[in-house]
Amino acid sequence: MTSRKRSLSATEGLASLSPRRRTVVKAAAATAVLAGPLAASLPARAADQAPAFLHGVASGDPLPDGVLLWTRVTPTPDATPGSGVGPDTEVSWVVARDKAFTGIVAKGSVTATAASDHTVKADVRGLEPATDYWFRFSAGGTDSPVARTRTAPAADANVPSLRFGVVTCANWEAGYFASYRHLAARGDLDAWLHLGDYIYEYKSGEYAARGTVVRPHAPANEIITLADYRIRHGKYKTDPDLQALHLKAPVIAIWDDHEFADNAWSGGAVNHTEGAEGTWTARKAAAKQAYFEWMPVRTAIEGTTYRRLRFGRLADLSLLDLRSFRSQQASAGSGSVDDPNRTITGRAQLDWLKAGLKASDTKWRLVGNSVMIAPFVIGSLTADLLKPLAKLLGLPQDGIGVNTDQWDGYTHDRRELLDHLRSNAIGNTVFLTGDIHMSWANDVPVDAGTYPLSPSAATEFVITSVTSDNLDDIVKVPEGVVSAVAAPLIEAANRHVHWVDTDRHGYGVLDITDDRAQMDYYVLSDRTDPSATSKWVRSYRTRSGTQKVERTYDPV
Repeated sequence: MTSRKRSLSATEGLASLSPRRRTVVKAAAATAVLAGPLAASLPARAADQAPAFLHGVASGDPLPDGVLLWTRVTPTPDATPGSGVGPDTEVSWVVARDKAFTGIVAKGSVTATAASDHTVKADVRGLEPATDYWFRFSAGGTDSPVARTRTAPAADANVPSLRFGVVTCANWEAGYFASYRHLAARGDLDAWLHLGDYIYEYKSGEYAARGTVVRPHAPANEIITLADYRIRHGKYKTDPDLQALHLKAPVIAIWDDHEFADNAWSGGAVNHTEGAEGTWTARKAAAKQAYFEWMPVRTAIEGTTYRRLRFGRLADLSLLDLRSFRSQQASAGSGSVDDPNRTITGRAQLDWLKAGLKASDTKWRLVGNSVMIAPFVIGSLTADLLKPLAKLLGLPQDGIGVNTDQWDGYTHDRRELLDHLRSNAIGNTVFLTGDIHMSWANDVPVDAGTYPLSPSAATEFVITSVTSDNLDDIVKVPEGVVSAVAAPLIEAANRHVHWVDTDRHGYGVLDITDDRAQMDYYVLSDRTDPSATSKWVRSYRTRSGTQKVERTYDPV
């Protein structure tokens, strides 16, 4: 957004707001030059403790019989993220039915090496479905923290309900990750979904909280090299609230652009200068390698995040990769947004998604979707609101209502997908979306221009940012001021939009039963306060068979 591998067996190791040209910070190759930012990615105690588990532990991609376990070990004080140094280290893992580890059900070991930045994964199988487990890692006499995970229900199980936390857009320099802390405190999540922008690539100070750095990240330069991406991932994994959430439930993650560079596409990015910052091919490869090293993500297609998980007969979840295959973004207002030769998904992924939705025999078809699919036009906003809104969404400030970085810029793919849903009578499809730093509850119409006379093919819940600037931050007015004026105008110009909050930061909780899928929206008191409180503000649901969103007045 403009603002702004393979899976390993249990015994293997994993061997700005608008376009601008920036002063290029050349990546240092020598360890001595990297020493400062490397050290900054670790807690202070790293210097006198080795081996150590300084970046927490995590689990992800739950299956009925297994889950992917992750950690990063620091074998020696100088083996910091991105350093490329440190000895091979055996890391053992154990899984138990209880937190005291009296009922051990699986164990094994992996080898952490400098080649994988001393990250390790264990793809544990042979577990029972819909069951809580506890796990930990050990190395050199040191134990990691103990974490809870949970397997998915059996494929044919009649599941009464599912509950997921939903987050997106967590910019380190813009604030603290209180959203993660509040989700961790719930204790009722089957898993949590991260819909992209888990990290941000900018240099220090380039994209913060209303221009103010709340806490500096590492490295200070824009991340370009493999070492850079590893250091940034390592910095994020030291956040106590993020570690706490990873300790409580498995994550299901996809990437968006900032895991690479702002407004990334298959051949480049707005925030990449070919040549001066190396080649896009090399930068993209570095970003992907670091992502799969540092995230508990299992890939179905090598080098992508598109894959599908199933949760009994209640729901399946198709997870998309909308950066690796997309065509370059079109100019807003140009006719090329309708060009059938342009794609946001790539042909293979779109065919995979369509086939999966058609073959699905679950009650609900969830789609993890990094950019908004519902159509959006600005309409007749006043100039003082139009300009900052256009800036946030990457639009020209002359009022043309198309954000070409989301599905609005790839209308042929969207039309093909929605026509597929309608022509095959595929109901109960719910898109779960991040990126736009606002909260939305949308119907997804086949033809927005004639809606509501034309049908809705699906519904969409869009989650606001954890910390990244939203509209009131750009305008720099008190929270809620802009939304009070802009939201009614946006909704009037987009009749399929039931609600939009342009101003607040927070997270969502998705609860699914046989009868309905409901999103509860929570907001933070102050993203710059590490002790920020949260409160429920709205809930919307889609009832089975309707393909429409409606407001409900109580959270689950």
